[in-house]
Amino acid sequence: MGKHSDIASKILSRADLLNKVVSEKQSGKSVVFTNGCFDILHKGHVDYLAKAADKGDVLVVAVNSDASVKRLGKSPSRPIQDENARAYLIAALGSVTYVTIFDEDTPEVLIDLLIPDVLVKGSDYKPENIVGYKTVTENGGRVETIDFIEGYSTTAIEKKIKSS
Repeated sequence: MGKHSDIASKILSRADLLNKVVSEKQSGKSVVFTNGCFDILHKGHVDYLAKAADKGDVLVVAVNSDASVKRLGKSPSRPIQDENARAYLIAALGSVTYVTIFDEDTPEVLIDLLIPDVLVKGSDYKPENIVGYKTVTENGGRVETIDFIEGYSTTAIEKKIKSS
């Protein structure tokens, strides 16, 4: 299999992802879950995902669909890249095991389905306020936050580009 195929094979439908996660758990691996828009991939994203991956054996990243990003109320020009491009870029990262795209406003349904061992979000959230907290903790998992690298955000990059 070539590099392109390796990357593309990480992007899974919900049903295929569930099968992979069940298999990974049965083999004793801990599954880490996080989500986001990842509109313009930057150092902050790479750092965050690498640190998330360090919290377990398998990192699942759920990428917001284009429609989901629009509903989040970010700038009208978002998403800048379409959902397939964003998923492909995230899948290309060595720290990421699997990627899926979700269309709901939050990944709650996906978290309830997968029941990850570790749920990770940025430290701008309090763990108990993170979507999926109840599902993960009631099933013996943990919810953790990761600090962002100061000065790196898609919004800041978008503003910088527009002001150039």
